[in-house]
Amino acid sequence: MREKEVEQYLVKKVKEIGGKAFKFVSPGNAGVPDRMVCLPGGRIFFVELKAPGCKTTALQDLQIKKLYDLGFNVMVIDNKETIDRLIEFWNNEAV
Repeated sequence: MREKEVEQYLVKKVKEIGGKAFKFVSPGNAGVPDRMVCLPGGRIFFVELKAPGCKTTALQDLQIKKLYDLGFNVMVIDNKETIDRLIEFWNNEAV
């Protein structure tokens, strides 16, 4: 499975629960996460997507740490099963 497939699955599943998974691009800030997920209730998460088994680069790790240090939830996802578990968690959090 390729990273693109994991990313498309995330976008689809987030949409199904009423959220948006914006492609996150920040000129001059290489290594930022791929998606900014906005869910009902004002919840925001940053997601770095990878093909199964692939790891983040040192630059991506640095950008993830910067966002995390600012208080944002940042996750690295490399498979559809993790997305399914997150969707279930996010749905339960909304209740």
